[in-house]
Amino acid sequence: MTPVVVTAAAMANACGIGMRAIGAALREGRSGLRRNDFEPATGLDTFIGRVDAVESIDWPERFADYDCRNNRLAWLALDQDGFRAKVAAARARHGAERIGVFVGTSTSGILTTEMYSRATRDQPVPARLSASSYAACHSMYAPARFVQAACDLHGIAATLSTACSSSAKAFGSAARALHAGQCDAAIVAGVDSLALSTLHGFDSLELLSRTPCRPFDSDRDGISIGEGAGLALLEREGSGAVELTGIGESADAWHMSSPHPQGAGAVRAMRGALRSAGLRPEDIDYINLHGTATRANDTAEDHAVHAVFGSTTSAGSTKGWTGHALGAAGITEALVCVYALREQWRPGTLNCVTPDPALRSRIDRESQAAPLRNALSNSFGFGGNNCSLVFGLRR
Repeated sequence: MTPVVVTAAAMANACGIGMRAIGAALREGRSGLRRNDFEPATGLDTFIGRVDAVESIDWPERFADYDCRNNRLAWLALDQDGFRAKVAAARARHGAERIGVFVGTSTSGILTTEMYSRATRDQPVPARLSASSYAACHSMYAPARFVQAACDLHGIAATLSTACSSSAKAFGSAARALHAGQCDAAIVAGVDSLALSTLHGFDSLELLSRTPCRPFDSDRDGISIGEGAGLALLEREGSGAVELTGIGESADAWHMSSPHPQGAGAVRAMRGALRSAGLRPEDIDYINLHGTATRANDTAEDHAVHAVFGSTTSAGSTKGWTGHALGAAGITEALVCVYALREQWRPGTLNCVTPDPALRSRIDRESQAAPLRNALSNSFGFGGNNCSLVFGLRR
């Protein structure tokens, strides 16, 4: 593929608000995970990655219809790292109709739906949701509609929902739209907020850890669910140190929730990303692993990474910092790769105390300065929805 430039980036998650704060947490080994104190689901014994700042936002009156936890996360990220100003500058260059918006989410504003259901369940005939409320908060398209409105854009817009690979796949859709001439710039976003369906759903699958998650550790026992939002502005040309150079996607459809045990779909995604970028496995200096900390997922990903890269390429999971942000995980970890390339520094694997001796790929526990030219980010979702992205320093 022809590379596209990352001309702006912003994040908000449990580790901090803004790229600088999150980078500091990564460098200092400060996890954003804490014992579950999410009021609607306080009965669950688990750790979560909660973003407190969402609850204290001074919400603008003009977006009253959009007010929900998920859109608040997106608004919080929009306000970081000069992102809103950079979008305004791109709008002046290209026009409001020529900037696309591609958002990945797995739940959208489902918490709003859940709380509405709770509030009305004892009524004989629950009040209907208004069409405007549903469109602005509850529907899957709501976050794309909100980001577009918040940035005063009027071009192509879409929401992608492929479970935990949603916002990674949004990069692929954005790059294709740019190359097809559907837009001249594209906002890629990922946003997912804490919700009852995800917390209780993963609990019913017996996949929630009762400690902060431990990716690739010999005693790993499940995930820690987090929330967050990330945004990237992609352009064909522009100022930016990092490019998106490769995209690989696959759908192995092995099982509704379990990965192929040998990581067959993950292998295809990673090899596809390398082909797309015109790179060999040895050209990748760092892999941000999907690394959920469940036994099956980490084992399958290890098989896949070893099949493509052997045991020499530095790899690690950052979910011990952020938790698993589900639909926002893809962009969160993609932007960690952007940060790593900019800073020439790679994060290790927080909470991995004793690496599983059965794993064969190189799982780095410690963070350190390192010369990086190319980095790969893995995101693998339920149903075998796989996506690998390659980012590189501009040539």
